[in-house]
Formats: sequence, structure tokens, C-alpha cells
Amino acid sequence: MRVGRLGNGHHVDSERGETALLTLYDAPRCPFCARSRIVLAEKQIEYETVVVDLDARPDWIVELNPPDGRVPVLEGSDGLILPESSVINRYLDERFLQPPLMPSDPFQRACVELAIDRFNDRLGGSHYRVYFGDEPASERLEPALRAFDRELEAHPYVVGSDYTLADIAYIPWILRTRARIGIDVREYAGIRSWLERLERRPAIGAEIDVVASL
Repeated sequence: MRVGRLGNGHHVDSERGETALLTLYDAPRCPFCARSRIVLAEKQIEYETVVVDLDARPDWIVELNPPDGRVPVLEGSDGLILPESSVINRYLDERFLQPPLMPSDPFQRACVELAIDRFNDRLGGSHYRVYFGDEPASERLEPALRAFDRELEAHPYVVGSDYTLADIAYIPWILRTRARIGIDVREYAGIRSWLERLERRPAIGAEIDVVASL
């Protein structure tokens, strides 16, 4: 992983009003990239996209984010280079203040961070085990979806009553579950209601269009 200063890639500095260029190294099918696409859309940040072929990663993306050239990577003309969707998204939320995607309350912010940190244990890991054929959906993914559904029946968003980075962290996999794995997540009442709320957001609608085009 490389975090540092390099050139290239447009954003508006929220404090100074200066213009810089942001470039997102992206792959449409990658749900981690989807997280950052959604945040950029929510914040209405202008940026350029460089699409990376995940089946034949060029040497330059490996050099940009060693050792394996994972995406997304965010690059700025002010020298910024950031890999990892959770890191990129937290940076964007703190750099571009409107609309806020983290709670103002410290405890609630911690809960959002915890939900993102535990994504792989709660949902991501079981999703990929089914996707790669390592186990049937009934073993861990369906129980994980039932647990997620119960949480969303208790409150409208992943963490409490507000849409946050936690929702953005989970939604790309939920949107891809039917297409990739053949599970209709709308059969779960809590997930279905959550999806209906999120689908009203243009940033989520744009990602639904991306998934439909894959």
C-alpha cells in the first residue's frame, strides 16, 4: 500500500475554494469501488475515472497500489494518493462537508466505524465464499442476511435513524447479491424497506444502473 503525494487527477477545496483534480481508479464490477463512487455522487464532487481491467491489471496500478494493484485508488493533483474504499470515503466526508455522511455524535460515529470495520465478518466474507463456490448460501450467507434483516427491521438504516457511510459500505454487495448469487434480498422485509429508502437517492440509483449494465 502506498499513501503519499503524487500529481494528477478535479475537486473543489472545501476550505480555500481552490480547484484541484481528482481521479478515481475504478472498476465497475467492484463493490469496493462502488462505495467510493456513491460517496463522490452524494457529495456531487467532480472527478475523472480511469477504468482498470481486473482480469489483466496493468503494471502501473500495481505500482500505484502495491503489492497487487487493488482498486479503488483516489489520486489528487495536490499530490494525494489514497487506496482502500473505507479510507477514501472517510477522507471525502471530512474534506467535503456537505452533505455529512457521518453522525455528529461521537458515539454514533464510533458505531458507524464499527459497522464498517465488521462488514467482512457480518456479510462480505460469506458473500464471497458463496460467490467463489466455496460453500452453499444456506451455510453462512443466508443466516447473515437474516441477521442483517433483523437489524434493519429495528431501525431504518444500518446505524440508527440516519443514512451514513455504513449504509454505503453495505449496499454494493446487497445490490449484487441477486445478480451474482441468485438470492432475492427483497424477500427480507427489513432489507426490502431499507432498499426502498436508499433507491430514492440519485447516488444509489446511479449504482443500480451500473449493476444492471454488468
